[in-house]
Amino acid sequence: MESTEIREALKAMYGGENKPVTDGNYDKSLAVKCVNGTFVGRKKENIIAYRGIPYVGRQPVGKLRWKAPVDVTPDDGVYEAFYNARSALGNGQLETGSLYYMDEDCLYLNVFKSDDATPKKPVMVWIHGGGFEAGGTIDPVFDCHNFVKENPDVIVVTIAYRLGVMGFLHLSHLPDGAEYPDAQNLGLLDQVKALGWVHENIAAFGGDPDNVTIWGESAGAGSCSLLPLVPGSHAYFHRLIAQSGSVNQTRSPEDAIECTGKLMAALGCKTVADLLKVDGEKLLETAKAVLFLHQFPERDGRILPSDPWEAYSGGAAKDIDMLIGCNKDEMNFFVSSFGLEGWDAWVEGRLKEKFARLLPEERALVDSYMKDVQGDYFQPVASLLSQSWFIAPVIRLSEEQVKGGGKVYTYYFTPESPDPIMKCGHAIELSIVFNHLEYSSDLGRAFDPTFCKTMRQLWVQFAKTGNPSLTAAQSPDGKAKEWPLYDLQDKRVMVLDEFDIHPEKECERKIVDWERTCFLTKYYML
Repeated sequence: MESTEIREALKAMYGGENKPVTDGNYDKSLAVKCVNGTFVGRKKENIIAYRGIPYVGRQPVGKLRWKAPVDVTPDDGVYEAFYNARSALGNGQLETGSLYYMDEDCLYLNVFKSDDATPKKPVMVWIHGGGFEAGGTIDPVFDCHNFVKENPDVIVVTIAYRLGVMGFLHLSHLPDGAEYPDAQNLGLLDQVKALGWVHENIAAFGGDPDNVTIWGESAGAGSCSLLPLVPGSHAYFHRLIAQSGSVNQTRSPEDAIECTGKLMAALGCKTVADLLKVDGEKLLETAKAVLFLHQFPERDGRILPSDPWEAYSGGAAKDIDMLIGCNKDEMNFFVSSFGLEGWDAWVEGRLKEKFARLLPEERALVDSYMKDVQGDYFQPVASLLSQSWFIAPVIRLSEEQVKGGGKVYTYYFTPESPDPIMKCGHAIELSIVFNHLEYSSDLGRAFDPTFCKTMRQLWVQFAKTGNPSLTAAQSPDGKAKEWPLYDLQDKRVMVLDEFDIHPEKECERKIVDWERTCFLTKYYML
């Protein structure tokens, strides 16, 4: 489908504008009183969805652009929660969520729950991906109706946050930048603010504020991995699920300042005041041209530590239970998405920029690794970047979490698309975990339904208990799934094979090339 067709389809499915209810005419059974208003949802079958609930007191527009999110204020009004809010300004080339109508007025969340009155349900808060510069909760894959219908004993919340130059732009070094000390990590602060709203209000929906799991994929997984390092965040969640993302999805202050310089040069701006005069759409288009896949959270030493790996090994997240993992052929998704010509052009520029940082002996290791990779001409670089962007960082994070005294369950996802380029690429598991198998047709085939249900059950069991293991009675195929904790001796991971879910030592599967690629994690996003 073309972008305009997708936008119209999204509008037809979820479009509309929530309005205040002033005449008292609303279904009281679908209304939930929160601190900042009473919100009225819509019911389909036995699932109630509350869409477009604001989690801030004022939206980050006008003079609040590049300012920290504002606390909600008490409100006795009644409001529709029928429609998704607009997506955050983002790169529509990357994610379906950014093909919907976009706006700087974007800090909203959605709640999905079954209609039973069971109290204190575990809560799963989804943080979408998109390279920190795209995506949105309106993506049909992230509609949680099917997931909650299958698992009515959990509540799912999906949150939006500022993206790209609106959420991750270093400004404090500019002549008038002192008033914008948080601009480099606003997207993460938005997420914390949303989690604070959930903590304060989710009991009214039947959720347990003391049993919250944050859950994300790609940049969403990077967010989930970084949030435990944000001061004060541990009050709002207790577990995390991170699919194909880690703390390497960050940049240094020097890198961030360089990116700001490129943006301002392209716009002809000198100060924050100049930037505030630029229309959001123009900011977006310019950033898309000069900063593609460079707009990440910043290791600023205040909101995030200067060395997240060291923070983990020092026990910063030891009280957070973790379930993390990666896909076998992560980067092949990007080869397929960019097209071979686009991939070749992107790789040429990326490697020229990043390989210059490697020491000669490190470059020799990388070259040696790529020479041993079998397959099409693009596969050596794709496999290298799969290792450096996703696979090695996930395994290293497992190691650091264990060193710090924490618990982590690690997985390795292996089912393949029949597309010889895509293989087991990045994000192909999303249709599985959200129970939208209709979208797996985009990959050329449907996945085994028993495997899919088992994977979802592993995720839900972890959210409920902190341990994803299933008894035979709990497992959809009637076979127990004992998922061992990752440790520094056996390094066991759960291999999510479509027809044989089983634990295996990392050294037997050889998931990471410890000598020739693992060291690249010190360079973060190579």
